[in-house]
Parts: sequence; structure tokens; C-alpha cells
Amino acid sequence: MKLIISFSFFYLLFHVVHAYTFLDYIKPNFTASHFQFIDNNSGTFLLSQNRTFEAAIFNPGGQQTSLYLCVIHAASSSVVWSANRDNPISEFGIMNLTINGIVIVDEDGDVKWSTPPLRSLVDRLVLNEMGNLVLLDQSNVSLWESFQHPTDTIVIGQRLPIGTWLSSAASDSDLSAGNYNLTITASDAILQWYGQDYWKLSTDTKAYKNSNDMVEYMEINRTGFYLFGHDGVVPVFVVSFPLSDFRIAKLAISGQFVISSFSGTDWNREFVGPGDGCQIPLACGRVGLCNDKSSTPVCSCPPDFYVGSGNYSGCVPSNGSYSLPNACNSNDSQSNSSVVSFLKLGYGVEYFHNFYSDPVMLGVNVSVCKDLCSRNCSCLGVFYKNSSDSCYTVENELGSIISSDEGEDNMLGFIKVIVASTTTDDDDQTSQKNGFPVAASVLLPITGIIIIVSLVFLSCRRMKVSKAQDVQLGKSISHSSSNDMDAFYIPGLPRRFDYEELEDATDNFKTLIGSGGFGSVYRGVLSDNTVVAVKKIINIGIQGKKDFCTEIGVIGNTYHANLVKLKGFCAQGRHRLLVYEYMNRGSLDRTLFGTGPVLEWQERSEVALGTARGLAYLHSGCEQKIIHCDIKPENILLQDQFQAKISDFGLSKFLSPEQSGLFTTMRGTRGYLAPEWLTNSAISEKTDVYSFGMVLLELVSGRKNCYFRSNSHSVDDGNSGGGHSSNSSTTGLVYFPLFALEMHEQGNYLELADQRLEGRVTNDEVEKLVRIALCCVHEEPAIRPNMVAVVGILEGEIPSPQPRIESLNFLRFYGRRFTEASMIAEESEYNCILNQQGRNSTSQNSFSYISSETVSGPR
Repeated sequence: MKLIISFSFFYLLFHVVHAYTFLDYIKPNFTASHFQFIDNNSGTFLLSQNRTFEAAIFNPGGQQTSLYLCVIHAASSSVVWSANRDNPISEFGIMNLTINGIVIVDEDGDVKWSTPPLRSLVDRLVLNEMGNLVLLDQSNVSLWESFQHPTDTIVIGQRLPIGTWLSSAASDSDLSAGNYNLTITASDAILQWYGQDYWKLSTDTKAYKNSNDMVEYMEINRTGFYLFGHDGVVPVFVVSFPLSDFRIAKLAISGQFVISSFSGTDWNREFVGPGDGCQIPLACGRVGLCNDKSSTPVCSCPPDFYVGSGNYSGCVPSNGSYSLPNACNSNDSQSNSSVVSFLKLGYGVEYFHNFYSDPVMLGVNVSVCKDLCSRNCSCLGVFYKNSSDSCYTVENELGSIISSDEGEDNMLGFIKVIVASTTTDDDDQTSQKNGFPVAASVLLPITGIIIIVSLVFLSCRRMKVSKAQDVQLGKSISHSSSNDMDAFYIPGLPRRFDYEELEDATDNFKTLIGSGGFGSVYRGVLSDNTVVAVKKIINIGIQGKKDFCTEIGVIGNTYHANLVKLKGFCAQGRHRLLVYEYMNRGSLDRTLFGTGPVLEWQERSEVALGTARGLAYLHSGCEQKIIHCDIKPENILLQDQFQAKISDFGLSKFLSPEQSGLFTTMRGTRGYLAPEWLTNSAISEKTDVYSFGMVLLELVSGRKNCYFRSNSHSVDDGNSGGGHSSNSSTTGLVYFPLFALEMHEQGNYLELADQRLEGRVTNDEVEKLVRIALCCVHEEPAIRPNMVAVVGILEGEIPSPQPRIESLNFLRFYGRRFTEASMIAEESEYNCILNQQGRNSTSQNSFSYISSETVSGPR
């Protein structure tokens, strides 16, 4: 292949080639380069039928070093799509169209971009009048379309579906993906910068909310800008414009989402989000102070800061002994003698992300807020609101600061700095404890979590990785000696404990507070009187070490109000222990199914919301999506006021922004496993959504989703330990999700509520949770809501969705399987669990009765 490409290159270079521009389509065995078509309007080799659009090997900005395969609007010379945006070629690079698709190679023969494997052979490449570049087979069936792979722009007739995004270009001449993203969610269109929201369509005064349906896609047309629901008829959000035949929506290099129409020779800017210039993350550069009193933002520096020199865009500390730290995924290092301090911005300041995020802590003082930031290498600054004692943190990247006139009723801001000495001003700066290690070069936050895990694995195991794209947890693991991890340490990870220290803290592991297949959890008290939970891992084999390292990698450097905080670990000899914050109310499993006081409905709602927020953060708050893979009541821990926190990340998997799913070994707990685990399908964050739906049903009923109804016509949950019962005329095994579906169809929701509540819940309250749960357990992952939408529904910002019955009929099959199983089950085996074999399974006579069994193995 490389020889053929090289031959093509030298042929083009040394022979006179008379290159014609093609109209409408081209056939395979076609080759194009900028050099070859340089006389045809700067590399154009294909025109749409009416010459509205061009396909070209194009050099934006007239530079000759970085060229791209582009679709261009001819009249305005605007690039509306680019193929190899992150891998440009030179003017002698080549695009090849073959029967297998498009391949773009540089002059040395290296492949820079190609279409994915196609389901049939290519007959032609068509550029249509909408600007869509399409590969067709002999039956005119579309094999691949540029519309399905947007870059920074969409045009009339193009859809941007939920879960996809636009990424800004780096500059006018560099089309590589920048740092701004426009993402479509189930309820909104959101602009983000390094994971920080800075604009939402739902909050824009020009947008009109027309429907409470869940959003399916974004579209612009001749009359306006819309977010549509599943029917594609009634828009959820509407922004109307004058009639226009050509309009584009583009995420500009500035970070603004701009919709413009073109007429004759002029562009007309019709919509800009955000409209307030100071809401743009880098309006005045890093730590620049943006004043929006005038129509054009006025930039300055806060007190104790001045304009940076050279190419630095923004403000830096006036005192040369201070420096602004980078987040902990930076390659820059800091001296071990450096300590963290804070420079005070004063009152009357705001930060763009605070308008679209909840505080990370409530009811705390400013010292606690700063201390939280000090202990989190991702945190670069804090904003504290006196009126509500609420704490906001700025993580991963630090943008511009907004000047405000609201004085002490508004935010008090602090910027984290690195200072060479340990001397600080008590009034304006808060130093960390002496000896706190700051090593910004190797601390990796949740946004770079896969790098941490890779580093951990290099220390944990002798792992050999042959290809960068194949790096995944659990691959190529060789056997290790028992003392492999004795020297395991990465600066910035939680504290490393000696085994003897934890032995003393737990009084020789005296007070057992939980146990499972992984090992046991004990209550402990550290030397500083901090109460902790110590997990002692029993399985020290390859899988045990893998889970141990994954746990550290996932939550070792994260902080979220609904994720259990990992305080430290021990890896000494064959001892593997993890030290967590102590959750004094234990697991949801124990609270919900145990013999203690009944969990009231409001408390159940708070648990559901807290769990949903934690999952939403894992799925959407990080550059790398984290799939927990084992959401169940045992892994949801409760603190005072029934604050829920997700724990146990040993089975977690990661998704890069480019991935929509992945294939991996089966992991999780039977009964909470989504159908895709057992059909050899790719898993995604929607796998966690399914498990959350199952947990939600258990919150409603107060018992496991599979329970036994005895012959005495009472319902007894063999898993509960509480033995609560109610009258029933049914005997045998009961699959509650099917019962919930049937009651939903009848509108009889109170039949589903935990009868121990004795009427202290309304039909509407139960209906809301049941409808959410049923939507979460849809058989098709694509139509399950994402967790951000679930949070919105639980908070009341989004109406409760209507479950799709056709995607829940699989529950009837599972229900029949339970009926069959109950006829052969022994009464002692009450704690049954769903063995999800799929509707097309050939194993019709087998069934599992293993309750809450964690599985991790091949599918």
C-alpha cells in the first residue's frame, strides 16, 4: 500500500497532470492533492450539482504547511466541514478514493485519516447540494456521510444528535479541535470549556421553550434554530429568524456559538451565545478581570496581579515569589519545597461557571472552602458566597474573572498560587500544612484519569502495551511477586499508610462494618482522631490488584459531594487496604432492606438525587467518561441527612471523548446488569443508567427487585432481613420491574410503594420515580436518558418522561422466566436474582439464584 502511495506521489510530482474539477460525484480509483488541483480554485476537485459547495484539499489562511480535506460553501468561501482536522497534510499529501472508502496520506505515505470500515463496496463519492459528502454503494445506499461527523459547523438540513458535539477550531488557519465544545443533552444545548459550563440555550433570553419533551437533536433551517424531540415535529426550544436559504451554526474560535445567514456577498450574524462578552471563558485571558459595563468588555488585572509578558495571555501575580499552578495533569513540575497559598480577589467578583453549577459544599466557612481546594490538585481557585455559606471551586483550567457590583452579597474570590516559602499572610492567604507535597507535574485529575491509572499500572504490574490505542485496564497483565507494590507511590495520590498504622487504627480490625466478595470493611480512628472506613482486600490475585489500582486511579484525586472520598491506601507486602471517609449510616442496602427505621419518602428522593448527581459527574463532568459498572444499593453509602455517595470503583471503565462505547469483559452484579452485557454489545454510560433504574425501583418498593411471595399470601423479602410483609394473592418468585410496568400501564402507582410507609406518600410522588426508573431500564441504550437529564427530572426542571412500552416488553419475558423458576425453586432460596440470558438465549432451562453476585469475566 505504502509503495503504491509513494509511486502516486512521484507521478504527480514529476509529470504534468491535467486535472479537471468533477461535478456531483467521482468514482473510486481517484486521487487528488492540493498540488494536483492547485489551479482549480485552490485545490477544488469536486463541485455539488449547482456548484453551491466544493470539496477541496484546502489550505486555510493561505499557509502551505497544513492542508485539509474540506467541504466549502463556494459563495462565502466558508469551510463547513473538514476530515483530517487534527492530522493535516502538506501540499503534496494525497486523498485516495477506493472501493473501500477514503484514505488521506501525507507525502511520506503515512495515513493521516480514513473512513471507517464500510458494510459494502463504494460505487461513488457524492457532494450534494446541502454540503453533505456521501459515500454510496451500487444500490444508492449511504455507507458514510460527513453530516454524521460534524466538526465546528452545521448547515441547513444537518442534525446534531443528543450526545454529540461541535468543537471549535484552534485558529482560522489551524482547523484542529480547540478547547470549546457545544454539547447536546436531553434537555439543553450547552457550551463548555475544559468541562466548565459557560452558556446554556435554556437560559438565553432569545430562546423560547415550546415543549417539555426530551431533546433528541439540534437543527437549523430556513426559518430558525431548533432543539427537537423524538417526533421531529414539535420543537422543544425555538429561536426564530427571518427566512434565509443559507444559514450556518458555528462554534467560533472565540468560544461563542454563532448562527449567521448569507445573502449575496454578506454575512448577517443572527444569534450569539453567550451574548455577554464577559461570560466567554477567556474574555480577558487567564485571571484577567472583565468589566461588562460597556458594550465591549473592558479588561484589567485584579489587585496583586499584573499583565503577563511574552505570549502569556492574562494576568500573573505581582509578587514574583508567587506563580499560578497548573492543574495536576500538567507536565510542568513544582519544587517539593513549594506550598499552596491563596491570593484574595476581594468581594464583587464572579466566575462564569458558577452561574451554571451547584456549590461543591454548603454551610461551611471560607477556611473549609480553601482547605478543600488546597487538597485537590485540580482546583485552581475558589469563590465563596457569604449569604449562603456556599463554596464553589474552579477546576482544571482558570479563565477570566467577572467584575460585579453586588459587593459582599456576591462572591469572595481566591486564586491558588504556588509560593516558594511557607510564610503567608494570615488575612489574605491560607497555607497548607507543612510538608504537603505539591507536584503539579505528576498529579493527574479526573480529567486525565486514564493517565493516572496507566502510571499506577506501571508500578503495580509488569504490563506490556503494544499499541497506545489498546491501553485498557486489565490487558496484558503478567503475574507479579507479592512485593511488587512495596515501592508503589505517585505524588499527589492520597496518603500511603503503613499496615501497622491501620492495624492500630482499627484495633487489630476489631469492628467489622461491612463485607463482600472483595473482602471486609472495618471502622478505624486515625492518630488525628479522624474516623475512617478501612477496606481490607482479600483477593490479591491479578483481578484483586487490578481492582485495587483502578479504585485509586478513579477516586484518588477526585472530589464530588456524591462520591466517597478516598483518604489513603496501603500496599505493603501482600496487604492491600483502602482508607475511605467514614459514612456513619452505612450502605443503602442495609438502610433500605434492614430492620431499622423505615426510610421516609423524602429521604428516598434525596438518595435518588444524590446518586444521580454522582453518576452525572462521572459521565459528563470529566473529559474521560467513567462508567462505574457496579451501581447497586451496596455501593451507595449514606451519611447524616441521608446524603448519598457512590463507592467501590474497582470495576470502573473509561471512555474517551471520541468513544461512544467499548467492548470489555462482563463486570457488575447480577440483577443490575443491563441487557447489552449479555448480548456482546458495546457498553456505555447508559449501562450505569440501567443499573440506576433498577436501584430506583428498589427505593420505591423497599425490597429487592426479585422477592418471594409465600403460600400464606404475604410478601416476604428474603433479602431484606427486615421481613416486612403485605397481603398478596400471588405465590412464588416475583419480578418487581414487571409488576412496576403493569402498574404503570394501569396508572396504579401506590401499589408499588413500600407499604411500611403506611400512606405517607402520594400517587404522584411514586409515579415520578417509577416513570424515571422505567425510562432508565429501556432495553435499547440509546433511548435511556442520560444522568444529567435524570438529575434535571428529579430536581423538577424537566418534566417526568413517558416510558416507551415497546422497549420494556423484554421485562415480560423476564417475568415469565421467574414464574418458571419459582416452580422449581426451593423455599430456602428466596434471594433469587435475574440471570439475564437475553430473549434469544438457547439456555432456556437454566436460572441463577445467586443474590448480588459480583461478576467480572468474559462475555
